[in-house]
Amino acid sequence: MWNKIKPYVISIVIALAVGGLSAVLTMDNMSIYDEIRTPPLSPPSILFPIVWTVLYILMGISAAIIYSNKYIDTDEARSGLRAYGVSLVFNFLWSIVFFNFKWFGFAFFWLLALLFLIIKTIVCYFKISRIAAYLQIPYAIWVAFAGYLNFGIWMLNM
Repeated sequence: MWNKIKPYVISIVIALAVGGLSAVLTMDNMSIYDEIRTPPLSPPSILFPIVWTVLYILMGISAAIIYSNKYIDTDEARSGLRAYGVSLVFNFLWSIVFFNFKWFGFAFFWLLALLFLIIKTIVCYFKISRIAAYLQIPYAIWVAFAGYLNFGIWMLNM
């Protein structure tokens, strides 16, 4: 039983750890969200940790599905997991770029690169498991929405 759930537990813990560490490193500067001008549809800051926690869990489950089925198409699995891993790094660094450095313009383009990596992950995952690919879609939608927010913040706070 443990061997079946182990990849899921590890994958979810990795995703949550990336998000948690990023939050710890930026928590002293997250108050800027409430201090800057934001575009229409900007959610309250309390919503972000809730949404990200759900997304990290979905991302972890998705990666574990691919890891558990990596023998179906090893090249696609490797490519998808690699793109996912790099997206975690981009995700982690975006918060630092945005909140700690306040480089809103650079952060926007960083998010575009992150969105590209997520789409690449979805495409690779789809060839192995549609469920794994579908679990990444909320992540892509949220990052696209974050791109809208980031761009709006950049334009409104120049």
